[in-house]
Amino acid sequence: MTDWTAWTRGRGGALAGAAVVTALLLSFHGSVPNGVGGLGSLLESFLPWLGVVVVVLLVLALVRRSALALGALLLPAAAWTYLFGGLLLPAPEPGSEDLVVVQHNVGDENTDPAGTARALARAEPDLVALEELVPPALEVYARTLGPDYPYRAVRGTVGLWSKYPLSGSRALDIKPRGIEEAWERGLRTVAHTPRGDVAVYVAHLPSVRVGASGLASSRRDESASLLGDALAAEELRRVVLLGDLNGTVDDRALRPLTDALNVAERGLALSFPARFPLARIDQVMARAGTVGAIRTLPATGSDHLPVAARVRWH
Repeated sequence: MTDWTAWTRGRGGALAGAAVVTALLLSFHGSVPNGVGGLGSLLESFLPWLGVVVVVLLVLALVRRSALALGALLLPAAAWTYLFGGLLLPAPEPGSEDLVVVQHNVGDENTDPAGTARALARAEPDLVALEELVPPALEVYARTLGPDYPYRAVRGTVGLWSKYPLSGSRALDIKPRGIEEAWERGLRTVAHTPRGDVAVYVAHLPSVRVGASGLASSRRDESASLLGDALAAEELRRVVLLGDLNGTVDDRALRPLTDALNVAERGLALSFPARFPLARIDQVMARAGTVGAIRTLPATGSDHLPVAARVRWH
């Protein structure tokens, strides 16, 4: 039996079928229903990881010496490359006019707020957005960041530190129904930068839970919709959104945001959980601007990794 014959046998049908299913999930993830257990959003939260499935199937196809499976694997490989390949390309050269931002959920149990603040400042951003600010850590962040970032706006547990003057700071009403306790997790302010005024939104959307019944995300979804309404009503042309959105940019629940704002063109920047990041739920988005690249910063005392990005205005 020749090697060619071994490779052209009709074996590997199961692997080929798995490859086709993977390609369909990548290409038509929006068709996966969300009505039962939030399956659509759950899939979209981890969509890039289907690339690992492709690699596993490739290894199995090589072991099986199945030309059929190898041919079928071209479908999911092409779909994954189309969706995520651009994120792996080199970042554009930094520009002197770029707005540099850092976004970080600092964690309400962070035991080293001063060290966290210093680590974020080392990235030399223009804006620093923080979530899960709780006393007395808030005072530590204010004291540590203050010398380099003299302007700040804090509402509830979210805050923004800026190199540039801020005005018009106010809380955002993104509180979903059913939450009775005090809950302030959004703010809007205007940063007066050398490149012009920018409306800056900082938000921390409700957490989601994955259990036996699937994905529980109704409060997150409602809060995302309220935030989308606020962004749609924003009169300033230039907008940047920084926050822990508890969802990836592929998750349909964030469409009120991703349909209106540009997301990062380069970088995966998986940010949660910090010890073994599986998804980027800490986001930087912009209107009238391009988020050219996003990257993670070294771990702090939080269960999230910080992310940094450069925004280039149109």
